[in-house]
Amino acid sequence: MKQTLKNWLRALLYRPKSVQMGPGSMVRWPRWFHNGQRIRMGRSCTIGRHCVFHPLKAYGPTPLAGEIILGDEVYIGGYCQLHAMQTLRIGSGCVLSEHVYISDIAHGLDPAGPAIMAQPLESRGPVTLGERVFVGYGSSILPGVALGDHCVVGTRSVVTRSFPAYSMVAGIPARLIKTYNPATGQWEAAAAAAEPSHGTK
Repeated sequence: MKQTLKNWLRALLYRPKSVQMGPGSMVRWPRWFHNGQRIRMGRSCTIGRHCVFHPLKAYGPTPLAGEIILGDEVYIGGYCQLHAMQTLRIGSGCVLSEHVYISDIAHGLDPAGPAIMAQPLESRGPVTLGERVFVGYGSSILPGVALGDHCVVGTRSVVTRSFPAYSMVAGIPARLIKTYNPATGQWEAAAAAAEPSHGTK
């Protein structure tokens, strides 16, 4: 009876309504999960406080097919924001530090058009994180980006393009700084990052 009550309270407190969640997953309060039927997560995921998940069903009169999909054992720190008008997919074992922003959405910015909020949304494509990607505190990952397995994103980076597996990236915009070498078991400086910059004469 006690365990049944505990499970019921856990489901009430930590499992948002209409969100498909695997066993052992939990979303802490407070939270803002919009269109929960378009959010799916696997088992043993942990979502921190004050997170916003917003897969869009529509923008104005335009229907959209936004969805947010998490694999197993994903950890997302507090105050993160995930927005999707297409698909935002986070692979199993990923870790997002606090205050991370990920979106496949951009506002229309046509100077000859109507007010920005009246322009249609745009996207360069869905966002995909492979397995066991680590995203540092305060980083942003923008539309159309795909990060391969085991990528590492440095603190407060802005990722505007895709990188292959085993890449360590940092900066604004993020650039490749290290790659993992399986032969040595070490993260090694990328060739472009290791070379000194030369000014033009």
